[in-house]
Amino acid sequence: MKLYDLELSGNCYKVRLFAGLAHIPLDIVAVDFLGGEHKRAPLLDLNPWGEIPILVDGSVVLRDSHAILVYLALNYAPPQWLPRDAADMAEVVQWLSTASNEIQNGPCAARLVDKFGYPLDKADTLRRAARIMPLIDAHLANQRWLAGTQATIADCAVMPYLALAPEGGISLADYPNIRRWIAQLRELPGFVPMPGV
Repeated sequence: MKLYDLELSGNCYKVRLFAGLAHIPLDIVAVDFLGGEHKRAPLLDLNPWGEIPILVDGSVVLRDSHAILVYLALNYAPPQWLPRDAADMAEVVQWLSTASNEIQNGPCAARLVDKFGYPLDKADTLRRAARIMPLIDAHLANQRWLAGTQATIADCAVMPYLALAPEGGISLADYPNIRRWIAQLRELPGFVPMPGV
């Protein structure tokens, strides 16, 4: 299995993190992002959206980190990572949605402005982060993991951009439960670090 990857991408990191925790071997292929390798063939043939990560597993080609997490969990990991019970699975999926929406447009977008110079509305990203981060911190006050009693792909999807929030000017000082949860993930066997995490 190949993962077309950028080391500093939180979305790529979600996949590397889960693969490490679930002991799924991946052949990591570094993409020259600044050189625009993802915007031309052969990568553009694999993902016409011109984005990474891209997972290639035989004839299966997937874009989008959360789709890749679901695929890997269903095919290569124990069921704890993506429960098969409808209610438990839905609980995980709601966190994938949170990662794709509130976190992507809040802490992630703030980091894109500060670290990579993206022309986004920084004040808006901070407002969004100020709304979602207290909600997540409050949720984690009564839960060890985001969904259920064990780590799931929900934790892998949400953690990177929260851990990287300081790179967008968002302090974690007021979020003790988020800090504890990040530390717990770091202690799991197979944890894979990335710069900034």
